Amino acid sequence: MARYDFASDNTAPATPEALEALIAANSGFTSGYGSDTVSREAADLVRATLDADAEVRFVASGTAANSIALATLVQPFEAVLTHEHSHIATDETGAPGFFGHGLGMIPLAGADGKIDPAGLAGPLAAVDQPHWQAPAALSITNATEYGGVYTAGEIAALTQPVKAKGYRVHLDGARLANAAASGFDLKAIKDLGVDILVFGGTKSGMSPTEAIVLLDKSLVRRFDARLKQSGQLPSKGRFYAAPFIGMLKDGAILRHAAHANAMAKRLAALSPFRVTHPVEANAVFVEMDEPTLKRLHATGWFVYRFIDGSVRFMCSWATTPEAVDELGAVLKGLA
Repeated sequence: MARYDFASDNTAPATPEALEALIAANSGFTSGYGSDTVSREAADLVRATLDADAEVRFVASGTAANSIALATLVQPFEAVLTHEHSHIATDETGAPGFFGHGLGMIPLAGADGKIDPAGLAGPLAAVDQPHWQAPAALSITNATEYGGVYTAGEIAALTQPVKAKGYRVHLDGARLANAAASGFDLKAIKDLGVDILVFGGTKSGMSPTEAIVLLDKSLVRRFDARLKQSGQLPSKGRFYAAPFIGMLKDGAILRHAAHANAMAKRLAALSPFRVTHPVEANAVFVEMDEPTLKRLHATGWFVYRFIDGSVRFMCSWATTPEAVDELGAVLKGLA
């Protein structure tokens, strides 16, 4: 039977803290559509974690969260500046364009999934004309698709020229907890010009849930109507909100993220294959040819080849040192 321990942090179970919070929320009757006390408590915890006055909504998936966020910031005839390998550009099956009724992407290069600030100059200086989708927003991912972690200063270097043009900023935080466990200050986000943040829950060890954080509260008007039209205003909203209570109230989300990051460093140290990106969060990318990858699959371990051709190993809150050591031994045998 195939083992998916390292295929993705999505393959891990939910944490005890998230499940306990779900069970606690499953009591009695309450109002619906996110107006309940559970959703309010979860939103308060998100605000406290970020030290930010923001509106918070809970939805079912990162695809929905990012796509709805971008559709809120960008007109259908405009585009989003984003890394060429970002999730919104490569792994959403065109969902941002679907939710945004045709909004486009302007792909930018940069090592380890981080946008090179120099790449912004051309698109930001381009003259508006009716034959292309001019930029209206920037999307940044932290931690990146390659496990890179932006510092607050690196994000500011990207957001400042964008905000100077009057454009908006979206932060995809599917693995924001891993970035925080690596040293990124969550409380810095509110001062970096970010208009909408997606605070990831699913990859952090929750049952499926993501928090959309509207740091620019002027965007709240009719936002719930947008969620409803998009199928993301669940009647039993407390069950999307509750896991955030369990994970945020005593810092469990950061403890689990720190463990996942540590397991990635442990695996990288054991790998006989060349590690192709710095291990700053919970991902390890290695150089591996196709025959070797097939032999790895044949041993029972399943992992993916990634966009840049490397092979990706993802660690999670549930990754054990024993599993890392077992996989490390298999890799050494293959090498």
